Amino acid sequence: MKPLSQEAFDQIFVQARTHTAWLPQPVTAETLHQVYDLAKWGATSANCCPARFVFVHTPAGKEKLLPCLAEGNIAKTKSAPVTVIIAHDMEFYEKLPKLAPHGDVRSWFVGNDALIQSTAFRNGTLQGAYLMIAARAHGLDCGPMSGFDNAKMDAAFFAGTKWKSNFICNLGYGDASKLHPRAPRLDFDEACKVI
Repeated sequence: MKPLSQEAFDQIFVQARTHTAWLPQPVTAETLHQVYDLAKWGATSANCCPARFVFVHTPAGKEKLLPCLAEGNIAKTKSAPVTVIIAHDMEFYEKLPKLAPHGDVRSWFVGNDALIQSTAFRNGTLQGAYLMIAARAHGLDCGPMSGFDNAKMDAAFFAGTKWKSNFICNLGYGDASKLHPRAPRLDFDEACKVI
């Protein structure tokens, strides 16, 4: 493989920002399919793929979503063209015969609640990050958030399932005029060691 261009690095990471204000431009269903179809290739342990995504974009969906949010997240979510709920399926292992057909990987998880929980949460979080990277690669801006009531969210969207909400992310075309100056990040020597 060869490195991507600096332009690609800028779009996905360097110049990408967390948006809270949105332009009145819709996100098409085709774009959401393209985003998922790219993100799904991100690595997960044993190819377990526990993440589940609910793309909320209709007025009825937003009406269901908004009462679950912290007060500070309501306006920015209401104005976003799409809000994706990133969840994980606590019965992800039932898909392993399809996803990991080279061995009896499902048996690793059946009845092992601690392993199910840690695997679902860790890998579902990774997949949520992959989805954001894929969204940026397709020209969308992202506004990830964790300010919501998980129990309310799960009752509103996942009743009767084994899905559990993790975080949410607004998607659309951000209004760059509303951004604050970019905050710094830690330098390599502050965050990394090479041993």
